[in-house]
Amino acid sequence: MRVAVIDIGSNTIKLLVAARSAGGGIETVHFAVEEARIGRGLGGTLPTLAPDSIEHGRAAVARLLAVAQTFAPAQTVIVATSAVRDAANGRDFADRILRETGLTVRILTGQQEADTIGRGLGADPALVGAQDFYLFDLGGGSLECLEFRARRAVQSVSVPLGCVRLTERCVTDPSAPLAAAARAAIAAAVREAFSGGEQAPFRFALPAPATAVATGGTVTTVRAMFAAVHGQPLERNDTTVALAELEQLLAHTAALPLAARRALPGLPAARADVFPTALATIIEVAKLARVERLTHSFYNLRYGIADELLAPGRSAP
Repeated sequence: MRVAVIDIGSNTIKLLVAARSAGGGIETVHFAVEEARIGRGLGGTLPTLAPDSIEHGRAAVARLLAVAQTFAPAQTVIVATSAVRDAANGRDFADRILRETGLTVRILTGQQEADTIGRGLGADPALVGAQDFYLFDLGGGSLECLEFRARRAVQSVSVPLGCVRLTERCVTDPSAPLAAAARAAIAAAVREAFSGGEQAPFRFALPAPATAVATGGTVTTVRAMFAAVHGQPLERNDTTVALAELEQLLAHTAALPLAARRALPGLPAARADVFPTALATIIEVAKLARVERLTHSFYNLRYGIADELLAPGRSAP
């Protein structure tokens, strides 16, 4: 049985067609992505999806649904995260998708998003031996953080630190090199989100140096850029990235204007404006967590939904 998952994120809208593998894991049948950037405007006082963002999102969902249907999935699910969840008109957008496709958009709460990402990570065969670790998933609208002990999630939180949102909040001119003041503002926003001592929404309690897994477009892009430098496909590039390497990459990209960033091999042009913010964010989180290296995984939210749909005993509607 095949299932299809369309994930409406703040930066991109992605399609996963999946099936249960012979070993019980999740097999990727097909993957596709649309750079829609519907989360533009999330950094304002009243987050609202702009009319052009709604149109881009609607069109992207329609195209991905058409692709999904060629694989004859037993079930197709559409989920939405921070951009739709936080926007004042997010429900209107979801209702439009329902009218045009007949499919209800499942708008995940921050807690549901974090927990589903954790479930997806469990499908990654490369992480079978991992026991105690953090999971960071950075998107355009939010950052999900989880702590695993003996492979069980003991903490999970979603905080509004996505790279689109923080770029709008902290970066005056995304077309210019990232100013020192902007990076300081990003770091301050990250520290503030995790402040509060015993009352903090998430406590970094693993002993240093802690192990961490990263999912989402930021670290995928980092690996793609490193692979491009070495003339390798991304899949053959090292899945681990050192914090020092992230710092070096930020120093390089932050010094460039947007036009030059867009020309960098491996960096999608549509991400070039928010990429320095994304790097600065994940670096600051890693410092708070006392993490020296990040292990990248593709198995995040979409795989968690697929694992749910393909659970033994669950029948197609």
